[in-house]
Formats: sequence, structure tokens, C-alpha cells
Amino acid sequence: MSYSKNSLTHRLIPGGSHTYSKGDDQFPANAPRYLERGDGAYVWDNQDNMFLDWTMGLRTMTLGYGHKGVIEAAIDQMWKGSNFGRPSYIETETAQDIVDLIPCADMVKFAKNGSSVTSAAVKLARAYTGRDKVAMCKDQPFFSYDDWFIGTTPCDNGIPMTERGLSLTFRYNDASTLEKLFSDNPGEIACVILEAAATAHPVEGFLQQIQALCNKNGAVFIIDEMISGFRWHLQGAQTYYGIQPDLTTFGKGIANGFSVSALAGKREIMQLGGLDHDAKRVFLISTTHGAENHGLAAARAAIKVYREEPVIEHLWKIGKALVDGLNEAARNAGISEYFKAGGVECSPTFSCSDKDGAVSLPLRTLFLQEMVRRGVLINYMVPSYAHQISDVDRTIQAASESLVVYAQALDKGYEKLLEGDSIKPVFRPYN
Repeated sequence: MSYSKNSLTHRLIPGGSHTYSKGDDQFPANAPRYLERGDGAYVWDNQDNMFLDWTMGLRTMTLGYGHKGVIEAAIDQMWKGSNFGRPSYIETETAQDIVDLIPCADMVKFAKNGSSVTSAAVKLARAYTGRDKVAMCKDQPFFSYDDWFIGTTPCDNGIPMTERGLSLTFRYNDASTLEKLFSDNPGEIACVILEAAATAHPVEGFLQQIQALCNKNGAVFIIDEMISGFRWHLQGAQTYYGIQPDLTTFGKGIANGFSVSALAGKREIMQLGGLDHDAKRVFLISTTHGAENHGLAAARAAIKVYREEPVIEHLWKIGKALVDGLNEAARNAGISEYFKAGGVECSPTFSCSDKDGAVSLPLRTLFLQEMVRRGVLINYMVPSYAHQISDVDRTIQAASESLVVYAQALDKGYEKLLEGDSIKPVFRPYN
């Protein structure tokens, strides 16, 4: 890598960033070290180099960087005050926005990040059912930085064995694996948590089977919409696929870059975190900045845009054009067997394989390196409302040239073409 582990950033910040997905080990050596400003679908680094950006703040910038309406709403609220010693009415208004929008939502609790609300959902489910075990989808990359999830990954250092034993996993698109968990752990599973979809659509009936298994076995059904919310459908992937969870979580695009997440769901479960019941008290989410007013103002403004403008339709359109163009570029380079774009069009993916058909991180790094060289950041493919077909065309042109280099690497090896180290999996036991 071109970065130094002895740099000031790495000496001051463990890992050099505050989410591992932004880390130096996730990008090619020639990627910009720091991004300092953005406008629409473009970003500039600290040396004023401009890049067409498909990472979009790890999927937070659904409307694009610098959306005037969202920013003005946040600034107006900042002048009024961002935080007080008592709730502000904007908390009630924003909660009403969510309840009006999401069919399963009777009550809402806000926080600042996704892990806080998914962990709160698990806590509520445990309190509601009186059970300890959690079943989660093994094929989906991330639910929380808390022990109940991280204990299922190779990064389980620091997590008690007792906690790891409470976390169970099942496979996406295979309801029989969850059915077996219920059979092997009768009356012990508090909840099932998964994304309705991540890198592929569910097979017909899969999500309905999961919901039915939860109902049959008395487990709370939780859908994590951190990525899919305000992308698949205005009401989330849960509506797109025709399911209704007991609890659901939203974040990322909910406030177009401002830090807002939400836990929502059925009153009978959510109210356990409140003051109007006779059951044992649940200390749910209690964060000083959880309902920071300017973030909620940004969320209200963003939701208004989602309601009034064809944002979701645009994301699907841009994503499909990107996938089709990348696959055509791979065919033209003669490597369509080894480089493939796909996934769900509003949140597409691409895969890189070697000559044996195995997933190759070095070849993925090489592709990312060549795209950076041509002014495109594409670690993730995140269509936004700011992306235009002209941006897709520019990306496909850059990819057409980059995939020629990929083809050379398949033929002669990547070692002399790759400038630094290969990117690495986020979840790994050692550096």
C-alpha cells in the first residue's frame, strides 16, 4: 500500500478511519487518502483532484452531495438549536413521518448509527420473548458492531464465548436452514434478523417463509433496511417484497449524509422501552445526540424529496444502465467470464474472478486501481439521484480501458500491474 502505518492519521486513529469500510486496506494504493468536499456525484480530495464517485458516503448520499434542500433544512434548525434538555417537537414530527410511511411502524426511536438501532431491536426482542438466542443471515455482510453480531465473524477477539453461543446463523434463500435452527433450539430463539435483499433478489416465497417461521415459533421478525431503505421502494424493501416485519431499522440514506438512524415497529414490542406499561422496564436507546434536531430536519427534508420526486425510479434506471454497460465492456474485453456486474439494479455489485473462476481480491484491486487512474471511485456501486446517464457513460468508458488491463493480468499475471498490496476482507482475524 502507498499509505504509511506510521502516518499521523494511523498514529491518532486505530485503523486510520472510523469505519473499517473506509480503511486504507479496502482501497487500491492510488486511491485518494482523504476526500474533502463533494457536489452532486463528484468528490475532491485534499489535493483538489476530482473523481466521479460511486461510493456515495457508503450509501448515505442517496440524493447526492450538497443537496440544497436538505442542507438548508439542517442549517435552519441549527440556528434554532441542535439539542436541548427536553425533547423538541421535531422529534414527534419526524416520528410521525416514519409512521405515516412505513406500514409496520407504530412507534419510532431515533439514534445516530445503524448498529445502535439493530442492537436495540435485538434487545427488545429478547425482552419481549424472554429468550436469549438470535438468528441472523450468514450471507449478509454486516448488522452491527456489537457482540451479538461480531461474535459470528472472524473478528471475534474481545467477545465472550458466552455471547458467541447465543448467536445462530442461517443461509439466505434457504428457509430450511432457519427451520432447522428452530428445531434444534426449541423455544430459545428471540428473533430473526436479516436484510430483505442485499446482493440478489430473494427466491419466490423465501421471505414469506421466514416470516411464517417466526410467527409459528414465537420469534420477533426483524428486517434491517439500513441499505435497502429509500432505495428499493419508498416504503423499503419490505413493501417491495410484500412482507411486514415486527421491527425494522433504517439509516444511511434517511437523511442524505446526516447522522440519523431509526428503529420502528409494532407498538406491543416498542412500548417496552417506554413509560406506559407494567412489564419490567427495558432500557432501550438512551443517547444524548440520538435525536439531534438538525439531523432530524435533514431527514424530514430528504423524505419530502423521496415523496415528491422520482428518486427511487431514477436509482433503478441508473443502476441498470451501469450494470448493462459494465457487462458489455467486459464482453468487449473478452473477459465476461471473469468480470460480472449484477445484483439488484438499484444497488448493484460486481465480481472479479481469476482464470480458475475463483473470486480474486488482487484482480478486484487492479480494476479499482485502473478506475481511480481514470478518475472514478467505484469500490461500491451506489446509484444516487445526482448520477446522470452521462456519468454512466463516463464510467463505462473508464471501465472499458480498465478491463483491458484486467485481461492482461489474466493472461500474464497481476503482479507487475498492481501498484501496491491487494485489498483485504474487512472481517479477518489478523492484519
